Amino acid sequence: MRFRLKSMRTVCLGLAAIVIAACSSSSSSTPGNNTSAAPASGGSLTVLEWSGFAGDWPAGLDPATNTNGAADQSQMDAIYGELFELGPRGVIIPDLATGYAFSNGGKTITIDIRQGVKFTDGTPFNAAAVVWNIKRDLASSCTCKPVWLVKSVTATSPSTVQVNLLVPDGAFINQIFDSTADWIASPAAVQKMGEKAFALKPVGAGPFVVVSDTPSSVLVLKKNPGYWQKGRPYLDSLTFKAVGGDEAAYEALLAGNGQVYEDMSTPALLKQAAQHFNVENQLSTSPYDLQLNTLTPPFSNVKARQAIYAATNFAPILQHIFSNLYPMTEGFTGPGGICYQPTVPGYPSYNLALAKSLVRQLGGLTVNLGTIQNLVAQYTTEALQTEWQQAGIKVTISSYPLASLIAQFTGKKWQAMVQTAGSYDPAAGVGVGFRFSSLSPFSGVHDPHLDGLLNQAAATVDQSQRCQFYNQAAQYIAQKYYGPFYFAFAPANIAVRGVTGPGLSQPLPAVVVTPTILWEDVSYNKAAS
Repeated sequence: MRFRLKSMRTVCLGLAAIVIAACSSSSSSTPGNNTSAAPASGGSLTVLEWSGFAGDWPAGLDPATNTNGAADQSQMDAIYGELFELGPRGVIIPDLATGYAFSNGGKTITIDIRQGVKFTDGTPFNAAAVVWNIKRDLASSCTCKPVWLVKSVTATSPSTVQVNLLVPDGAFINQIFDSTADWIASPAAVQKMGEKAFALKPVGAGPFVVVSDTPSSVLVLKKNPGYWQKGRPYLDSLTFKAVGGDEAAYEALLAGNGQVYEDMSTPALLKQAAQHFNVENQLSTSPYDLQLNTLTPPFSNVKARQAIYAATNFAPILQHIFSNLYPMTEGFTGPGGICYQPTVPGYPSYNLALAKSLVRQLGGLTVNLGTIQNLVAQYTTEALQTEWQQAGIKVTISSYPLASLIAQFTGKKWQAMVQTAGSYDPAAGVGVGFRFSSLSPFSGVHDPHLDGLLNQAAATVDQSQRCQFYNQAAQYIAQKYYGPFYFAFAPANIAVRGVTGPGLSQPLPAVVVTPTILWEDVSYNKAAS
């Protein structure tokens, strides 16, 4: 099967916008945000990023060495562009690639590379450069490297890349969106500068060029004058700044010290922000998941896992902490992605009497419950602590910044974690396998049967068949009490009026918890702010 994606980006976005206007009820933006106005050229934007997630890039912004991986997808997209972009309503938009084809039963993928493009150091962007990057990514220790089982990667022509896999992979293109393979670095620049220097002043073929980079603080970019698409980007400059959280970002926007804040999730602030700014609620693909580590006590015992299901009632938490902003779900998919299954047959329900009985049978149950260092996530763990204590479960809670959280997982001694899990395609990097596959360092589950179901789903090219396997996997996770699901979460993006573009004035499906804003299509009409 060959897919040619040579239509212009603006056509794709226009068609998607019509579909959204006609069909979407799961996202909204504040009234008066005129998305039909012609984009303004010129101007500058300052984008605020939470220092606990997207505002943290301590190792720089080399795709193969950035320890935070796709958390920094916004900065990466601005510098490198993408092979393929995930646009509104899941439209695959050609960027530095123009098409792809599956063959050999889904084990061979041919990618067509856009011709005539150059990196900002003047060297050619071609198939050889893409192959060099993919091989480097596969060999890296980055947590967001491609999940493909690769036999070979070759440039069969200056504009054609062929990837031969050991097993079929029907999700291959969707897996590019949230992996380092989507961001292509200049091989010549990496080799000339060395990895450490390159990470601080990376060279790509994207819409913007790095002016300066103070890791985990400020990244200053300017317009790429040689960008492949005429008329893009609209902005003259783009600056990313780290901030301490939702409250700090909101105050900075009010003070005029930024025009965009990505990933606000505090309900009270969202209501306040809507009075002054445009609030774009994104299309969630990432349910919150209560992960249980089945390798170690107490959750190596199925009765302990069952007790957690029976003691957990997410509905009041969703109501009181999140103002019912998000849909409840019993599976690992969200409404913005494929194979969404909001209810799962046989899913264990809240049953406090059963929970108390199971705790007595266990002779007591003590749990350390962790999450990322985020105020709303911490509120959630406190609410769960209160619920579980009603069942006789003793609970201590911990919160970690992203780097420390990763260390907890890789140390394998954690017990329970409240985390987001999910992706536009469940087979992608932070999809179901990220939290439930035996091969993932971020999983607490090590079950060959579940691995088999997930592998079958990923290998199948036909989407309806893939979704059937995923439905079976969701039922199996519930049957084994491997981890309750909470709600389908996606934070909102906040922008001053006059800022338009996918992800800021149009909803986008989340890639890694949040969408990747298409910065080449973002404009700022300051007169309208």
